[in-house]
Amino acid sequence: MEKNSRFIALWDISTHCFSGLLSKIHPVSMFSSKALSWLRCFHNTLPVMVRSSSSAATLYHMNSQAIFERESKYGAHNYHPIPVALHKGEGVFVWDVEGKRYFDFLSAYGSVNQGHCHPKILKTFREQASIVTLTSRAFYNSALGEFEEFITNLFGYDKVLPMNTGVEAGETSCKLARKWGYEVKGIPKNSAKIVFAEGNFWGRTMGAISSSTDPESYEGFGPFMPGYVIVPYNDLTALDRALQDPHICAFMIEPIQAEAGIIVPEAGYLTGVRELCTKHNVLLIADEVQTGLARTGRRLCVNHENVRPDVLMLGKALSGGFYPVSAVLADDSIMHVIKPGQHGSTYGGNPLGAKVAITALQVLDEEKLAENAEKMGQILRGELQKLPKEIVKTVRGKGLLNAIVITEKYDAWDICLKFRDRGLLAKPTHGDKIRFSPPLIITEEQIQECSQIVKETIESLL
Repeated sequence: MEKNSRFIALWDISTHCFSGLLSKIHPVSMFSSKALSWLRCFHNTLPVMVRSSSSAATLYHMNSQAIFERESKYGAHNYHPIPVALHKGEGVFVWDVEGKRYFDFLSAYGSVNQGHCHPKILKTFREQASIVTLTSRAFYNSALGEFEEFITNLFGYDKVLPMNTGVEAGETSCKLARKWGYEVKGIPKNSAKIVFAEGNFWGRTMGAISSSTDPESYEGFGPFMPGYVIVPYNDLTALDRALQDPHICAFMIEPIQAEAGIIVPEAGYLTGVRELCTKHNVLLIADEVQTGLARTGRRLCVNHENVRPDVLMLGKALSGGFYPVSAVLADDSIMHVIKPGQHGSTYGGNPLGAKVAITALQVLDEEKLAENAEKMGQILRGELQKLPKEIVKTVRGKGLLNAIVITEKYDAWDICLKFRDRGLLAKPTHGDKIRFSPPLIITEEQIQECSQIVKETIESLL
């Protein structure tokens, strides 16, 4: 590395001298112009080639600070990222533009359960991208039916309605529920209501923020969608009371509230929810966009209590991080209320997304990622429980969807910056909570290494 640095320094000096000499010989000659162009190209490339032999090879022509500044100048300020500029991902790792490697303990909010750039999904992506990527739903395509057959058989539903993002799956589910409420349950026109739990998060559309209890999400965006009812999370008595309203058509619930800070309900809560929805003839909508697809140690989080929702929302890891793909699954008695022209998406059900989703689902089963999430999650929580209680007051989670809660004396954001400096990326949520959700392919050795990083970081604060 020291030799490389000396070489690059000498190269910079020699290039500067040679370019100055060329410009003095003939400032506007074709020879000097072409030579300078070639020299500058080679100058920009060679140091990267030299550094690439080291463990911290520069991967991009701009440094991190320049990337931060470019995004700040040209992009809307609707995110507050951890200051790290990523360029590459593979498996459980990501690399910044300077070539530093990190453990990814966010997994794009659970979108890369299969690991970054999984080779089997990448192969499918490349193959389908060379055939056809988008046809719209104005025509049939050869990939969509294959995906529909595969996913409905896998999860045990009659029908699937494919979309792109998680929030679209939520909007689709709400439209389905209202239409079902009017056509099947017999709710009077324009009076259907949907129940949500406090602390819910399913996106940032007007529909989604209308159900939010987080001022950061909804403040300044009113008026809001009517017909939404809020009940406390993990409270069956309150839910039973709300569902007695004959105008209620559905209850949408996250089996674990992820964005709220990995809030895990009491054992039996989901079973009780299922019973109450059946009792009151109300659709149970399970938002498994973050909790599903092996993240919590089962194919679906509701599988921990053997609960079958009436409507199932999937997204994020449904494509393994390659492409926006989401899906809503339900039986014919629900899905058939939607007729042509009443709902859809130009990209929803496109051939590329359909093929990628099939492979992404296959990888979860073939590599037994639910089983690995269950095992690694137990090990991780065991290590996190050993952290000093004067800093970490709570550890919670299931599978590889976990969080620690930091005491008031310390700042979760600052702790995440210290994690970053030690080679682990995580992000706080709601101030005092830090999520730990690595790709599900992580090994026990890697879990132990990451646990050590967390331990050393936390203990350094004492």
